[in-house]
Amino acid sequence: MKLRLEAENDGFDLLLGEQLVLQHRRDCPAVVMARGNPEVVMVRGNFSIMDSPSDALAPTSWAQTEAGVDLLDGDTPALRITVSGHRLTISSLLPGYDRLTVHFHAVSGETVWGGGEQMSYLALNGRAFPIWTSEPGVGRDKSTELTRIMDADGMAGGDYWNTNYPQPTFLTSRWLAVHLDASCYSVLDFTDPAAHRVEVWSSTAAFELFVDDGPLRLVSQLSKRFGRQPKLPDWAIGGAIVGLKSGASSFDRLERFIEAGTAVSAVWCEDWAGVRETTFGRRLFWDWHSGDRSAARYPALKDRIADLHARGIRFMVYANPYIAVDGELYEEGRAGGHFCLHTDSDDVHLVDFGEFDCGVVDFTREDTRAWFAERILGREMLDIGIDGWMADFGEYLPTDLRLSDGSDPMEAHNLWPVLWAEVNARAVESRGRTGDAVFFMRAGFSGVQAHCPLLWAGDQSVDFTRHDGIGTVITGALSAGLVGNAYSHSDCGGYTSLHGNIRTEELMQRWCELAAFAPVMRSHEGNRPDDNLQYDSTPELLDCFAQWSRVHAHLAPYVRHLCHEARQSGLPAQRPLFLHYPHDPALFTVQDQFLYGADLLVAPVIEQGAVDRSVVLPGAGVWRHVWSGVDYAPGLHRIAAPIGQPPVFYRPDSAHAALFAGLNGVLQG
Repeated sequence: MKLRLEAENDGFDLLLGEQLVLQHRRDCPAVVMARGNPEVVMVRGNFSIMDSPSDALAPTSWAQTEAGVDLLDGDTPALRITVSGHRLTISSLLPGYDRLTVHFHAVSGETVWGGGEQMSYLALNGRAFPIWTSEPGVGRDKSTELTRIMDADGMAGGDYWNTNYPQPTFLTSRWLAVHLDASCYSVLDFTDPAAHRVEVWSSTAAFELFVDDGPLRLVSQLSKRFGRQPKLPDWAIGGAIVGLKSGASSFDRLERFIEAGTAVSAVWCEDWAGVRETTFGRRLFWDWHSGDRSAARYPALKDRIADLHARGIRFMVYANPYIAVDGELYEEGRAGGHFCLHTDSDDVHLVDFGEFDCGVVDFTREDTRAWFAERILGREMLDIGIDGWMADFGEYLPTDLRLSDGSDPMEAHNLWPVLWAEVNARAVESRGRTGDAVFFMRAGFSGVQAHCPLLWAGDQSVDFTRHDGIGTVITGALSAGLVGNAYSHSDCGGYTSLHGNIRTEELMQRWCELAAFAPVMRSHEGNRPDDNLQYDSTPELLDCFAQWSRVHAHLAPYVRHLCHEARQSGLPAQRPLFLHYPHDPALFTVQDQFLYGADLLVAPVIEQGAVDRSVVLPGAGVWRHVWSGVDYAPGLHRIAAPIGQPPVFYRPDSAHAALFAGLNGVLQG
């Protein structure tokens, strides 16, 4: 479908199909331009970005030309608008004007989603969302004491819009989608109900527009545009990944999980390359190879991995795109020219990651991409039998360094997670293990979908808080799924424990209930494992994890079906209710429950102390409660939800109904 321009008496309209996309009038110009004056400060992945734009212009007059439409400042062409197919490009024609704010048409009552992986809000209406990959912050709520403490310590508190994975793409309930095809800093602004504003820090803004008759096909279009993930391997969906990081004793602890009846698919030892103790907690030693530190912590690791493989258990680790200056790989990287440099010298640009400094691997250089993929991910990891890893970070690229290809770090910053994902996928492909070895990422941007097979929701606080606790896992999966990410999961049990905020038994139990209904179930010991409960801390918690791992494993045939759907149509495994029921606007803002595929509905308990919760059952026809077998009519219901029985429903006429009906027996067994 192509964009078309229709002239009006005092302006023009731009339409895609029958949908009005852009409307320019003398009293309401479509684009505002200005000269930017940015100020960017970064502290350990937390950014403060300010701008003081000047010389703002809102050209009103216009003239149609062979190239498109020119917007005029008096008699001077100031902006040029061109269309090609479903692509719209707006360019400044005045020197120094590098801020464009485009006003897309909005209608009354229109709901907006997207923005990448948004953790606080599924529906974006009424708020603005800066598109800049960063640490999401701890607390993410300016009204809480924890956020205030973290803001005072390195700007680390965050806000509702901070995310590891932003994306300048939005969808509306007119079943229209708009994507900014650029990696520069931008802002999606939905504070004005009369216009969807996109602020672009560039002299040119290229947009791609998509329209369809409903959300399913619209999401399918977007997933095709950004690239579809390979199907998850059977081992990743066939049981739980047990996260342990206590060195060689992790293998002894794993045996206790197995003895308790846990369905174990893999063990994940992120401390494989060594550890470093800091005031933040136990950190990893950022030197990604099986050298002396690894051998001291995990003796004869290659042999241990082979033993696990013989038992059908995979082994997973951790890596990120930074190398510590006191690590063994640093000098090799420096000598090979693999690090980003200072702007005014050939010295390596070092970044403080909290009590240790690292070089930033320069992925704009082909030799460096090949070095990291082969030397580190290939020889040091895949070749010793490692089956997957957390490909962490990607959002820290500073804006005051020099890149090998000469590109502007302000343009490269958002692109960095995509380059990082590319390097990981390249390593996996080089060993013929695409669709078998699995890496998972928290950082992302437009195009990461084509390379990263699995998202994880980042570093939630170990609590039930609204903007940084367990519930953000759901919102993150649903929002990311709308822009082409089929699979998401979380750190079961949460991660961030600071200033006395520690895990409770209730949180651990509720997180198991949530994690069992994600494509991948994986536990994490958190940043302060010694201060917090672990799933093997008590027999009760161990039994809880084992039970829900078996539920997760039982659903593997259904998840395999969802993997086929994702590959064929781009639909995510976890879906907002409106995706299948678009004619009910009441569902547009529901973000605390989800459809798992089309036939299973999951309403996790994400409020502390709750023993029941409201559940909306959409559409027509009954929904059957998994644990009681009772049928419920569509509508709003108050459902009992004691620990161990989160509200889960299925369609009795589903082809998978027998599988779902067996869940209660699996849990009780």
